[in-house]
Amino acid sequence: MNANCVGNRYPDSFGNFALSNAQPVYLGAIGNAVTTLATVGSTYIVRRVTVANASGSVALANVTILTSSDGNTSNAVTNAAALTTVTSSTKFQDLALSTAAGTTVYSGALYVYVGTAAAANNSVEITVYGDVVSL
Repeated sequence: MNANCVGNRYPDSFGNFALSNAQPVYLGAIGNAVTTLATVGSTYIVRRVTVANASGSVALANVTILTSSDGNTSNAVTNAAALTTVTSSTKFQDLALSTAAGTTVYSGALYVYVGTAAAANNSVEITVYGDVVSL
């Protein structure tokens, strides 16, 4: 096997690539665009969004990933979700994708909307996985 073949490829040659990662994402206040998730590629398909590595208690926090910074939930990539399983730095939760995410090719940044806050200064790591359509 020629191990250097992968080194010559770009992310649009692979599936299920980490498109974006943000840490820490503070969940201590309700708000639009709490964090901007810059993405790899000019167009991409979202396949999974994982929340992990909690710092403090975030189980009551409710988050949604959106394509707009105005909090408009009609632009949702994920459904609103309480982070009930993210109870420590060793736990994670995959957010359910919205119906639109199943057929949409996205472009531009994504935004974290916090609908219900956690205690002040509590945070998580958010990673968006998917396919790069074009760089």
